[in-house]
Formats: sequence, structure tokens, C-alpha cells
Amino acid sequence: MSFDYDLFVIGAGSGGLAASKRAASYGAKVAIAENDLVGGTCVIRGCVPKKLMVYGSHFPASFKNAVGYGWTVGESQLDWEKFITSIDKEVRRLSQLHISFLEKAGVELIPGRATFVDPHTIEIDGRKVTADKILIAAGGRPVKPNLPGMEHAITSREIFHLKEQPKHIAIIGAGYIGVEFACIMRGLGCEVTQIIRKDLILRGFDQDIRNDIQAAMTKHGINIIQNTVVESVEKVPEGLKLNLSGENSESIIADVFLAATGRTPNVEGLGLDNAGVDLVASSLEGPGYKSTNAIAVNEYSQTSQPHIFAVGDITDRMNLTPVAIGEGRAFADSEFGENRRVFSHEDIATAVFSTPEAATVGLTEAEAQEKYTEEGVKIYRTRFRPMFHSLTGGDEKTMMKLVVDSNTDKVLGAHMVGEGAAEIIQGVAIAVKMGATKKDFDATVGIHPTAAEEFVTMR
Repeated sequence: MSFDYDLFVIGAGSGGLAASKRAASYGAKVAIAENDLVGGTCVIRGCVPKKLMVYGSHFPASFKNAVGYGWTVGESQLDWEKFITSIDKEVRRLSQLHISFLEKAGVELIPGRATFVDPHTIEIDGRKVTADKILIAAGGRPVKPNLPGMEHAITSREIFHLKEQPKHIAIIGAGYIGVEFACIMRGLGCEVTQIIRKDLILRGFDQDIRNDIQAAMTKHGINIIQNTVVESVEKVPEGLKLNLSGENSESIIADVFLAATGRTPNVEGLGLDNAGVDLVASSLEGPGYKSTNAIAVNEYSQTSQPHIFAVGDITDRMNLTPVAIGEGRAFADSEFGENRRVFSHEDIATAVFSTPEAATVGLTEAEAQEKYTEEGVKIYRTRFRPMFHSLTGGDEKTMMKLVVDSNTDKVLGAHMVGEGAAEIIQGVAIAVKMGATKKDFDATVGIHPTAAEEFVTMR
């Protein structure tokens, strides 16, 4: 049977873009469909605009710290409209850049929403095409709990397009999205209230990271309301009234309310039943949530249909941009490059762009103790005031930590809270991935004076 394309990709986000270009480089005839700006969540409404907001949020602290170094700093004021417009302009520039990359790679871009007609046929806005192999890379989307008044809440999609700077923003969600935006908005000068269901943020991260970031957020003026849930939201003359229950039942009023309570795979509307693609349960926790589904795949990103594959957030394995890219390239290498391989999901470094920043790779202390027993794990930890703050008078702290197998001396995990954490852990991740031991770290000469040298001097 002849097909219109060797490969058809649904979704021009990180995973779909990487897979389509890699497959085309092997000589495959490839098309990709996208019903939004090209680039996916990361470029359009995730990593890129968020990191630009992070940069913007750091300037007030920089102005303040400059005084300690002898600078005279005058009054400063944020032009919110210019800030948001500049970020949007950069996002659209990057989207166009990705389109040009597709053109150079020989990948046909088809604007529109793609749905399955049958296992080999896709329909895009009335046009039907066939493909030998199909890759689903439609990503995920933020979800709000089904509670009264949630129509008044915004998500991480809309926060990049607020026309005015909020005076007071309320945030629900203790994950990295809620934490990052709480820090961003506080840095930009907003009053911030963050409501979390438990007593601590960032579930799943190392306990020291969780403790240190939450303490710093509180010190920086973020009001974290613990062990509390939002029961309902109502519009009142003063703004939005959040009715709470739990440890704190006193209502609060804010002018913007961000629901940062999780993301769900974009499986709806793809016609997966027509293609015979199986789903697997994927749940969200908390009041007002219901179970959702992700596309079930094997280690080669293959679905229940041998010729249909899925990568990235729609599989709900590890929802990170570099992971989607890695999965997409591994798929293309395996199916079109005569290099069948599995993408490893072990020892993947990640960061939380909070203030202070955090980054991590490998096992947490708790995970290591569960796997190797408490006696089988040795912890090396340091906390110190960075040299930068010797003149600013600031009492910011940096935390670094190594989790080590007591029997083999292998470094199982590395964790950091402090400025430059992501940049530092990226390098440390290479050592962890290669199986470096604590003795290897000890034998490495540090660069002095730096914060990073602490990773090779801890005793």
C-alpha cells in the first residue's frame, strides 16, 4: 500500500519538531500538523516566556544589591505593557524560527487540528492524508479543578498575557509552576498569596530543596497558606474572593487568581478510538479533580498500534522539554535511521526557576534510603552565604548536597538551592550519569572562588 507520507506528526512542539527533522534527515517524507503557533508549550507558553519573566523579576534585587558595591541607584519602575509585549514578540520570533528550521529540513508544515480517521488516515481541517507511520506529540495542557467560580481563574497559558500588573495575585498549587510564578510575581513587586494543600511545596523533590525554597519564599514576602484548599471563588467589587477551608478558613481577596494545579495530556479530540490507540490512567490529586488519561507506550514510544508512536507530555512519563526532544530523536533513529535505541529516563537533571533557584539530578535522600536502606546511604551537605553577599548585607543561603552509596561510593544524587543552581547541576549531571564516585568528586580540583567548587570540597 502506498501512503502520502512516510511519517506524519501530530503536534509541532519540542518532541514533534525534533522527531520530524531527524526523520527527514534520513530521507523520510515527513509532514507535521499544528493548530497553534509552532514551538509547543515550551516556546509559546512555558519555559521560554517564563524564564524571561524570571530574568525580569530579578532586577529589583539587583538594584538593591548594587548599593553595597558602591553604586547609586535611583528610582525604578516596571513598564508592565512593554515587559509583556517584549516577551510576546520574542516568543513569536522563535516560533517563526522553528518554522524556518522545518522548511530547511524538508518537513511540510500543515496548519490545523489533526484527527484520526482510521489507523493510517489523518484529517486536518477537511483534508485527508495517509501515512505509513504516525507520531502523536500533541503535548499537555493546564487544568483547573472543577470547583464553583473556577471560570474566574487563569492558568499558566493566560498569565503571559495579563494586560495589567496585578497588585495582589493568589495562587493555588504547590508544584514547580505555582512556586515559580509566586517568586516571579513577588520579584516584580506584586503581593503574592500561595495556597497549598499540604505543609510543604514541591512534592517529589529532595526534602532539603523543599524546606530551603519554602523558607526563602516566606522570607521574601510570599504569604504561603499551608494545609488549606480553595472551596469556591466569587467575583466581588474588590476583586476575586477565595473561600478557603482547612488550617486557614479565612477568605482572601485578590485581583488575579492563578490555578497552577497540574497538567493533563492532550488526548481529547484526536480520534484515538478511530485509530485503536490505547490509553492508560493518569490521575490528578486534589479536590475537584477527576482521573485523566495518557497514551500508553512501550520503551520505544510505540503505542498499541505498531505503526503509531507517541512522545512527550501526552504520554505522561516525564514531562520535560529535553525529554520530549530525546524521545522524539530516539524514535526517529529507531524507525528511520537504522539505529534502534531506547531513550533513558534515568538520572535526568531538572530545575525549579524559583527565587532562590533549585536544581537536582538523580535520587533524593528519601529515594536512596528506600532503595539502599538508611545505613547504606551517606549524605554530604553544606549551607553557606555566597561570596556575592559579603558586601550586600544579604543573608541569602546556598545549599548543596550529595547522596552517596556507602558501599560503592557512587554518587546517587546531587541537589542544590541557590543562584546558578541549574547551570551548576547541568555539569554535575554528566558525572552522575557516568557513575562517578565521591572519590572522583574529591579528586577534582575546584575553581576558586566559586560556589560550584563546594561540590568537590564537601567532606
